[in-house]
Amino acid sequence: MKSGKKLDLSLYLVLDANLCKTPEGMAETARKAVEGGCTVVQLRAPEWKKKKQLRAAFLLKELLKDTDVLFIVDDHIDIALLSGADGVHVGQEDIDPKYVRQFLGPDAVIGLSVGSIKELNTIGPDVDYIGIGPVFSTKTKVDAGAAVGLGLLEYISKEAGLPNVAIGGINQSNAADCIRHGADGVAVVSAICGAEDPKAAAAAIKKAVNDALSI
Repeated sequence: MKSGKKLDLSLYLVLDANLCKTPEGMAETARKAVEGGCTVVQLRAPEWKKKKQLRAAFLLKELLKDTDVLFIVDDHIDIALLSGADGVHVGQEDIDPKYVRQFLGPDAVIGLSVGSIKELNTIGPDVDYIGIGPVFSTKTKVDAGAAVGLGLLEYISKEAGLPNVAIGGINQSNAADCIRHGADGVAVVSAICGAEDPKAAAAAIKKAVNDALSI
C-alpha cells in the first residue's frame, strides 16, 4: 500500500452525478455517508464537464482532508492532480495503471476494475486494489457488463491476491454475502446516493459488512 492513509475498503461510496445532481449535492451526500461510516469516497461524474467535476473534487478534498477517508477520482488524472486526491480508479478501457502511476507518483492509490477471469491478466504491479463486478445487475452504470455473481467474485478475489471491493447492485441486504465470498468491502452507489437518509443507509451497510468481516 502506497498511500499515507490506510486502505480500508469496507464501505466505498461511489458518488453518482445523476443522483447527487450538483457538486454541492455530492459533498453533502459524502459528508453524511462518512458520518455513517464510509471509508472511501469516489467522485464519478462522466456526464459532467471538467469544470463541474473539478468543483466537486475541490469540495470533496476539503471535506475529507483531515479524515482517514480516502478520496478517489474515477478515471480523470487531471482532476485528481489538481484537487490533490488520494488516487484514481480506472476501468479496463481507461488509461493503463502504469501510466497513472507515472503521473500521480508512488504515494497515489490506484484501483482497477476487473469483471472477468480474462481481466485478471491486466492487473500489474501499479494496482493497489481492484473493484470486482458488477456482482449483481445494476442500472447505475450504463456500460457495466453482465453480472458476474458471487461465485466469480470469490474466484477473482482469491486469484488476484489484492485488496478488493465488490461493486454492482449492492445494498444492505446483499453486502454481507459479498464479504462472505471474499470481498474486503463493498462499493455502493444508489443505495446511499439515492437514500432519503444517506447517513443511516451508510451505517446500516457498514454494520452488515463489519458483522460479516468479524465472523
